[in-house]
Amino acid sequence: MNTDKSEKLYTKALKFMPGGVNSPVRAFKNVGRTPLFIEKAEGDKIYDADGNQFIDYVCSWGPNILGHANPAVIEAVKKSCDSGLTFGACHKGEIELAELIQKHIPSMEMLRLVNSGTEAVMSAVRAARGFTHRDKIIKFEGCYHGHSDGLLVKGGSGLLTNSIPDSAGVPKGYTETTLLAKYNNRQSVEELFENNRGEIACVLVEPCAANMGVVPPEEGFLQFLRDITKENGALLIFDEVITGFRLSLGGAQQYYGVTPDMTTLGKIVGGGMPLAAYGGKREVMECVAPLGSVYQAGTLSGNPVAVAAGLAMLRELESSPEIYDELDRKSAKIESAMKKAGMNVNRAGSLLTAFFTDAAVKDYDSAKTADTKRYAEYFSYLLENGIYTAPSQFEAMFVSAAHSDEDIEKTCETIMNFKFSG
Repeated sequence: MNTDKSEKLYTKALKFMPGGVNSPVRAFKNVGRTPLFIEKAEGDKIYDADGNQFIDYVCSWGPNILGHANPAVIEAVKKSCDSGLTFGACHKGEIELAELIQKHIPSMEMLRLVNSGTEAVMSAVRAARGFTHRDKIIKFEGCYHGHSDGLLVKGGSGLLTNSIPDSAGVPKGYTETTLLAKYNNRQSVEELFENNRGEIACVLVEPCAANMGVVPPEEGFLQFLRDITKENGALLIFDEVITGFRLSLGGAQQYYGVTPDMTTLGKIVGGGMPLAAYGGKREVMECVAPLGSVYQAGTLSGNPVAVAAGLAMLRELESSPEIYDELDRKSAKIESAMKKAGMNVNRAGSLLTAFFTDAAVKDYDSAKTADTKRYAEYFSYLLENGIYTAPSQFEAMFVSAAHSDEDIEKTCETIMNFKFSG
């Protein structure tokens, strides 16, 4: 596989950007390669600067659930651009998108549009603190909630990929109110509530973890979180930046049958454009300015082009609910191939991860036992065979509606033929 042009572009990028990238995992550091520079994408394929074609299972880290360059989404974006790129003012589309989100995720009785998942989670936590008049929050080891200062404590995603336990530049005081629990471990949560009575504002969780690889909640775990937060006057926040509209039209809360107090959304809600949302119970959201004293603002929040893309994406999903059954069918085939190849696999709907571990992965500690060298070899093997997956053991594989049965079969055959050289 010729990658000369990508390598030259990367050499140039190193002069201008830290590590030559605008997001750490793109650097391919932990898979021992230089990153590919993508020039175009369509359907389930991406094409790099050297003209190589790949079946794409990154899907821009989730939002391209319909595949790349979906005609309805592209048309909506083009039409919106004709009216201007940004207003910094109210427009009708914001209401339409908020109404559509609330229709399918009714727990979001009131919501606010923002620009990124990081911003959505940061704002939701601030609202929870403002509503409860408490400072402490509980998060889980290995769950990533964006790069705001107070949440960069044993996060997953790029932090785990690059072995960064916390981030430099974050004052100790920013994380003193962040309490760490173990995912899928009830006792760790109970002890934190016992030792911090009346001080915990919220529990923040990925309802299905997807940033230490995919790690689904054990049966009853989410309901336990629902019950213990209610008992202690704390709010339950589901970070559905990845799972929202991917596991189902109603997100993970519909998929698992547990309703949180607040929800954060990203990825799909913008149809591939920079857009996110946070919301929840009306009495909580009424604490947000201009109604209340919790301040949050943004010039590009509710950007008309991003809103148009999100509306088009969600309307496509709404009109074709059978997509979710198809995604499950395709993903199950890949899961089966991975298991036949001797890998430990976690899957939730169209999210899955193959782990190179001796035992099943159910939390942060077991995820960290993964053989990352073996994963790097697996990644390169797939890439050389025209399959593009996450350049990290600790990210999810995303299946889209655009993945054809032919490409799924090719993927399965390729996976089953993988042999580790070590």
